[in-house]
Amino acid sequence: MHLARFPRIFLAHLPTPLERMDRLTEALGGPEIWIKRDDCTGLSTGGNKTRKLEFLMAEAKAWGADLVITQGATQSNHARQTAAFSAKLGMDCHLLLEDRTGYKEESYNHNGNVLLDVLHGATYERRGPGLDMNAEMEAVAQAFRGQG
Repeated sequence: MHLARFPRIFLAHLPTPLERMDRLTEALGGPEIWIKRDDCTGLSTGGNKTRKLEFLMAEAKAWGADLVITQGATQSNHARQTAAFSAKLGMDCHLLLEDRTGYKEESYNHNGNVLLDVLHGATYERRGPGLDMNAEMEAVAQAFRGQG
């Protein structure tokens, strides 16, 4: 597939490096173990989600979107990177965060990626487990459309 035919916003620091894991390779007695350092993509602590977002966000911009809505678990890396990418593009971002763990601790529900989401300017709503999150997103999108 020729990715060049799709709209793309180049934001990631690519290619990310490969790093040999000397101690793990030694501990296992070989073969050589290498890791792909996707934490070096450069977008809000990095991650492999940056690659797909380069295409998804370009598509949203091409449609004239000024708001991005997505969903994930409470500590979703996808949600964090979407919030960061939205901020870079000057777009609003609204997240639906699904409670998939049942943890009630404030430290889990308001720190980590959730805190980074907020620092990137995203707004969010929580959802309980087991809901149809695509239907939830569509309902939220309809509400935003109603607001203009």
